[in-house]
Amino acid sequence: MQLNGELNPNDPEFFELLTGSFRRLVGRALVPKERGPEWLYGDAPFVVLAHNTAPSPVFVYANGAAQRRFGYSWSEFVKLESRLSAGPSERGERQTLLDAVAQNGYMAGYRGLRVTKSGSRFWMEDGIVWQLRNAEGQDFGQAAMFSQWVEIPTS
Repeated sequence: MQLNGELNPNDPEFFELLTGSFRRLVGRALVPKERGPEWLYGDAPFVVLAHNTAPSPVFVYANGAAQRRFGYSWSEFVKLESRLSAGPSERGERQTLLDAVAQNGYMAGYRGLRVTKSGSRFWMEDGIVWQLRNAEGQDFGQAAMFSQWVEIPTS
């Protein structure tokens, strides 16, 4: 499977990679049993993002909740380097998190400062970041989900 901007957001193979790796690494389901890729993309009440393994990873997936939260369309998201979801001063801390996730498989309870397309900032709260790892142990990137955030007022 190639993870790039050509991915269909409702692709069943990618949905299995995303939800299967979450289940194997985190130990619980990402989505309810009766829900599929269309629900995760269009109706899920939580943000889900994923990036590939490029030297400077690019987002390959952003569900509707992510698009609304960050202010990017699908076509904008899948061209965006994932490091740009954090401000310049937060990128080192973000990279430390991603390195730990690569080592350990996932991290839960993550809190990180993020920036939207318009430049407004928010704290993502209680996030889970995990490796996109298939059943054979091959890594395809990393994903994150969160359902809580706190806006930072502009001064």
